[in-house]
Amino acid sequence: MTTAPWRDPGLPADVRVADLLSRMTLEEKTAQLYGVWVGATADGDGVAPHQHDMTADYDFDDLIAHGLGQLTRPFGTAPVDPEVGARSLAGAQRRIAASGRFGIPAIAHEECLAGFTAWRATAYPVPLAWGATFDPALVEEMARRIGADLRSVGVHQGLAPVLDVVRDLRWGRVEETIGEDPYLVGTIGAAYVRGLESAGIVATLKHFAGYASSAGARNLAPVRAGVREFADVTLPPFELALREGGARSVMAAYTETDGVPASADPALLTELLREEWGFTGTVVSDYFGIGFLQSLHRVAGTPAEAAHAALAAGIDVELPTLKCYGRPLVEAVGAGEVPESLVDRAARRVLLQKCELGLLDEDWQPEPTKQHIDLDSAANRALARRLAQESVVLLDNPDGVLPLAPDTRIAVVGPRAADPLAMLGCYSFPSHVLPLHPKTPTGIEIPPLLQALRTELPDAKVTFAEGCGVSDPDPSGIEEAVARAAEADVCVAVLGDQAGLFGRGTSGEGCDATDLRLPGIQADLLDALVATGVPVVLVLLTGRPYALGRWQGRLGAVVQAFFPGEEGGPAVAGVLSGRVNPSGHLPVSVPRDPGGQPWTYLQPPLGLAGEVSNLDPTPLYPFGHGRSYTTFEWTDAEGDPETTLETDGTYALSVTVHNTGDRAGAEVVQLYLHDPVASVTRPDVRLVGYERVELEPGESRRITFHFPTDLSAFTDARGRRVVEPGALELRLAASTTDVRHVTRLTLTGPVREVGPERHLRCETTATEVSPATGT
Repeated sequence: MTTAPWRDPGLPADVRVADLLSRMTLEEKTAQLYGVWVGATADGDGVAPHQHDMTADYDFDDLIAHGLGQLTRPFGTAPVDPEVGARSLAGAQRRIAASGRFGIPAIAHEECLAGFTAWRATAYPVPLAWGATFDPALVEEMARRIGADLRSVGVHQGLAPVLDVVRDLRWGRVEETIGEDPYLVGTIGAAYVRGLESAGIVATLKHFAGYASSAGARNLAPVRAGVREFADVTLPPFELALREGGARSVMAAYTETDGVPASADPALLTELLREEWGFTGTVVSDYFGIGFLQSLHRVAGTPAEAAHAALAAGIDVELPTLKCYGRPLVEAVGAGEVPESLVDRAARRVLLQKCELGLLDEDWQPEPTKQHIDLDSAANRALARRLAQESVVLLDNPDGVLPLAPDTRIAVVGPRAADPLAMLGCYSFPSHVLPLHPKTPTGIEIPPLLQALRTELPDAKVTFAEGCGVSDPDPSGIEEAVARAAEADVCVAVLGDQAGLFGRGTSGEGCDATDLRLPGIQADLLDALVATGVPVVLVLLTGRPYALGRWQGRLGAVVQAFFPGEEGGPAVAGVLSGRVNPSGHLPVSVPRDPGGQPWTYLQPPLGLAGEVSNLDPTPLYPFGHGRSYTTFEWTDAEGDPETTLETDGTYALSVTVHNTGDRAGAEVVQLYLHDPVASVTRPDVRLVGYERVELEPGESRRITFHFPTDLSAFTDARGRRVVEPGALELRLAASTTDVRHVTRLTLTGPVREVGPERHLRCETTATEVSPATGT
């Protein structure tokens, strides 16, 4: 075999794979189409839906006799020392290669949503916090570091990023999303993909597609999105991440849309993804998603029928472990019930990816290149802190209570103040896996906010009372909390979520909410603290926004942090002390009232407040909102002199941003599109560009947006994506409601249909402005 063409790295990959496939038996080809979850069991609680009833026992040596496609989560299933795990994975790969005729190792994959989900690995802020930074470059740098850590232990593929657009804030997985706007999700998501792929890791886009639009915000519930919502809101982030990020894998969603499960939808996974968008990588199932075609969706009567439907739709790899693509598929092909050509198609894609990764090369070595493996290096932690700092959103500070005085008396109150896990999302290792191993330490340092604030303000007198639990209805601790607040100059109320899985938390996968009230009796605690008359600074450590209208005008300040990671405590403490100037902006709207969901800012006129209903969905704090300790002035907004252009044109719009305060800060300049009249109803406004601008005191910068008319495209009543002639407005704004300048354009010419090659983003340029000349 060593002289066979498929072993020759000098030949094109498709030639090598064609030669290899011609030599393989049906069993050897199907073995490349499934993963094995070593260490996962069918007893006890799991880390994936239905793990307990979808996992069977098997003999590993017997299983790998024909080869193996994937190894599932060798680090993410149980606490494993990184160096020991790397050696163990290398040993498993050698066993796999030695067992099959061709010596082909498996692709090892791991979760990496907010960092490598492994013991002792850096826990970064969750994706919703990435969205709050409006900083794609920083997210790309984080992903590059995550990718390097994955590679250092022998992992090839990362199951991230999540590109679902928030449609209902009650959904448990809001924390895993980047926000409620497809442009923000797409641009930040593409940056993450670029970073991960630049480290040689296969990025996996998920969940394709519609998962976040599940009815009633219930995990895995049917999707109720219309054709145009699906095309114009759900799909664009995936397209952008594929085209600009270069992702090499896509994960099919669990959900079904209009009766068709994504895992059995050839129109989605083949016609759109491959034939229209040109995707050439692998499509993997979400965990047990192929088996769910039989057990949950009931569109298949047997595992073989489920395998047939998934293969025909375009799913190449069954994850996390074999259920349908193993013996049931082999027998169905042998009986003539499933065309072997479908197996060949999927195996070709898997082997092409293995060829790209060097796994078909004769000199492949599984051993890690580093003797010492540190997955939580000082550089990682520094980056995690910077990302956390940029993500903290100062929602309100009407009376200047913040920053806190360095020698003041502070009562820190609340169930999230002293718990390190208050900083972490559902897919961090301590929240995701360690609850099943309660005697194992977290493996990383996670300073809680109480500790961080005491370090930040050593001269302050800081007292603490928990007050209540996150979701515990016991009110007995409120009295002590009120007493501590009454003795202080200021009260810092630290409230929020506990991340978990399948109802074992208030945020996370399977932890959906009935409404947007603060969990448990935290609202009662906050009411009692406000009643003391002491200024209350509300700090929210959450995976979703909660309704805050009940306390409008009654709080000294409001700070929002979306699970800011292991360095979140020092980051938030830095904002409270003033060491850090807050610069985060909301990637989701903060509602005024807890009911009335679903609602996002992407509403046509009838979705906004009006006389047709007594319910007002206007948020308390809008998308894009965020305050600072410095002040910014926007001047000299102007565009190209010609405001009439063809439907295939580009328009340049500029504004100068000045830091008029006495400290450095960052402003996020946002560009929104308003389409007054269209052939179908359109969102009143939608984001089409943004630029994060960091300025020293007195510094100015001129920001220019190069708006392509392609970004005004939408799906019309005939299902075509079109740019229509007519009037448009471009709005420079600091949020959806804080508009600083409006430019009116007129597009001329015929209706223009656009396809996959259209412009997907608004390019920006930033130039320094001389204080002396203003230019």
